[in-house]
Amino acid sequence: MIISETWLREWVNPDLSTEALAHELTMAGLEVDGITRVAEPFSGVIVAEIVAAEQHPDADKLRVCEVATGEGTVQIVCGAPNARVGLKAPLAQVGAVLPGNFKIKKAKLRGVESQGMLCAESELTLSEESDGLMELPADAPVGKDLRDYLALDDAIIEIGLTPNRADCLGMLGVARDVAVITDSKLCEAEIAPVAASHDTQFPVDVQASDKCPRYIGRVITDVDLTRPTPTTIVERLRRAGIRSIDAVVDVTNYVMLELGQPLHAFDLATLNGGIIVREAHAGEQMVLLDGSEITLSEGTLVIADHERALALAGIMGGENSGVSAETTAIFLESAFFAPTLMAGRARSYGLHTDASHRYERGVDPLLQRKAIERATQLLLDIVGGQAGPCTEVAAEASLPVAEPITLRADRISRVLGFSMESSLVESILEGLGFTLTETNPGEWTCTAPSWRFDMGQEVDLIEELARIYGYNRLPVSRIRADLSMTPQREDARAAGNIRRQLVARGFHEAITFSFISPKQQAVFDPELEPVTLRNPISAELAVMRTGLAPGLLGVLAHNTKRQNARVRVFEMGMRFLPGDTLQQESMLALAMTGTRSGEGWANGSDKLDFFDLKGEVEQVLAGSGVAVTFERTVRPGFHDGQTAEVLLDGTIVGIMGTVHPLVCNDLDLPANTFVAELELAAVMAARLPAFQDVSRFPEVRRDIAVLLQQDVSAQAVTDVIKAAAGDLLDDLTIFDVYQGKGIDPQQKSLAMGLTFRDSSRTLDDSEISGLMSQVIDSLKENLNAQLRS
Repeated sequence: MIISETWLREWVNPDLSTEALAHELTMAGLEVDGITRVAEPFSGVIVAEIVAAEQHPDADKLRVCEVATGEGTVQIVCGAPNARVGLKAPLAQVGAVLPGNFKIKKAKLRGVESQGMLCAESELTLSEESDGLMELPADAPVGKDLRDYLALDDAIIEIGLTPNRADCLGMLGVARDVAVITDSKLCEAEIAPVAASHDTQFPVDVQASDKCPRYIGRVITDVDLTRPTPTTIVERLRRAGIRSIDAVVDVTNYVMLELGQPLHAFDLATLNGGIIVREAHAGEQMVLLDGSEITLSEGTLVIADHERALALAGIMGGENSGVSAETTAIFLESAFFAPTLMAGRARSYGLHTDASHRYERGVDPLLQRKAIERATQLLLDIVGGQAGPCTEVAAEASLPVAEPITLRADRISRVLGFSMESSLVESILEGLGFTLTETNPGEWTCTAPSWRFDMGQEVDLIEELARIYGYNRLPVSRIRADLSMTPQREDARAAGNIRRQLVARGFHEAITFSFISPKQQAVFDPELEPVTLRNPISAELAVMRTGLAPGLLGVLAHNTKRQNARVRVFEMGMRFLPGDTLQQESMLALAMTGTRSGEGWANGSDKLDFFDLKGEVEQVLAGSGVAVTFERTVRPGFHDGQTAEVLLDGTIVGIMGTVHPLVCNDLDLPANTFVAELELAAVMAARLPAFQDVSRFPEVRRDIAVLLQQDVSAQAVTDVIKAAAGDLLDDLTIFDVYQGKGIDPQQKSLAMGLTFRDSSRTLDDSEISGLMSQVIDSLKENLNAQLRS
């Protein structure tokens, strides 16, 4: 919000300097981002009028002008292309000092004396315009000091508002806060209803009352739009960053800046039948005031007549809705649109306007009548005309209603650290517009004013007390609390421990958005319809993620494109699954690419492969105390034959594998990129420690090699061996896989080491031989395996 200090001080005028006022605003939560002077210091510049102008005798581009100063005339030599008889412009008199300490003296230009200088806006630092003289209104008083006439001893204060303080998107809202903060009087202008001069009304039909609970319109006839906007209004608009267009548009913008209520004026002659507030038809098109043509989507609220859509409700008018110099009658609109409807609607069309900025944050639902009366009176004063009665359509049940909130003195004391006097509590809140009723000693029922729709809880009221009282004045006290030891479960691992484990293994933690683009979502979960955001940050972040892999791979791509060849990242976060209610599941994702080891004289340059990721998954699940197994699978986004489901005790807890080459190409990823995604609950599960004696008896190892069909998994082989060998099998290791010369191309050789041990005695050869025979027979029977000779 950009405000003029001079304008603000017409509402409330505390005895504070500009800098002190800015400090008070910042400390009260209305952070001042910057202070800019309207014009740099200059003196000796007055309003003047050119009363005669002749061509310079010796210069084609110069003119000799007679300029009235209010006390006589002076001769000025001027080269501006717009210097003409009747023009009123700033005159820097002899002795004037312009910005940059530029002093004006008598001079001769091509032999002709010049007693001062007519000024352009850029020469006075009022703007960057330098093509000609600054043109002042025809009614500007000749001889008046320009600084006084344009109120240039002013400062522009830029306030960075948080989204909840939409009430301060109007001068009235800021003035309310300043009045309470500085204990000053608020001089709010009284806005009286304008009496109707005729009975003409234009029909209004609100078909979407839940989205537009209040709509007020008024016909104003016999207006003269050739009349200029008063300088005061033009200057205040300019200082707020709004360009003057014509009197009607300027007045609607002025009232919006003043009260915070957007307005719109239609040319009555272009309207057909009546105003209809409705939702857009599918495929309906309209041309906006800026000339762009858009196709309206279903659900978009439009202001229409009986033939066509005229405006995007609360965003921008259509090409057919504007007024022009030929307009003689207008239909003035003041409406309340539901903030939930407006949120993100303008952005979906690539638009952002002053009106949409206010509507999507919320407008006072009781302000519409006041705003239209204010605008009507200004228009009658500026462009004349006759005002008709207001036409109002309201659905009271759909308008927001402030719910009473209970405020307790002891709660204030606990939150702020000191006991605030009851009189001070009441003074602050009533000054902010709240209605208070003391129900019990030290307890109030508070109802927020219509413009403070961000109040919903007791702590919101306490925050208001704190910011007005002054955060810097709150006492500092030691925190007193009863501290007790929190039990730590031994059958669960802390998320912090898992993070530290992964960091120790060379991973870096990433935190990505919970929303991604629909295209990214479809790569790994094409069959899932994700939850769509109503108000996305951008089209690329429009749906809630159903997995962590897309976002994490984006981090990996970002790093590899910046010459980081070896990247290992992980993320803990939520995935969001659609359903009758939104399902949220905590997940852990890992992503890797590059070489197996970091660069170094003792390290190799081998590339990562599927089994490196498998080892990392096994390590992160090692503390679960449950058998971790892997089963081949086929998943979208993953490489066929290099993808596996991760199982704990037979239950699927995740997926891992090589990213498909086509996906790598689309996402700008290296070819050897690997990703895994696991349920965090499974990762955090842990077995309770249990003591086991170290056996005093020796172990016995036997190695075997068996021939198997290629499609038989190693997991299947180890399962069969463990079942056949029984409890005496202490360890099983696969130490070689061979395919090639001497073996059928459809087969593979698997070499394994079996270690046997008994904790109570020494095993003899006959027992070991018997167990090995059982293992070999079971492999042959279940997997058609043959002992390799």
